[in-house]
Amino acid sequence: MDYRIGDIVQMKKVHPCGSDRWEILRVGMDFRLRCLGCGRLILISRTKAEKSIKKVLSRPS
Repeated sequence: MDYRIGDIVQMKKVHPCGSDRWEILRVGMDFRLRCLGCGRLILISRTKAEKSIKKVLSRPS
């Protein structure tokens, strides 16, 4: 799948704050994601991110 910076994605699991929507801030071997519920930043590996992403909700114009 092709992921871009600025994409809003829905994850399979819900974050402890109750949100399942994340914004992609960095793409490469690792993904930097920001929770749209609480603003928490995480850095996860590409393979784990690709398994965890359910769908892309919106793309930047």
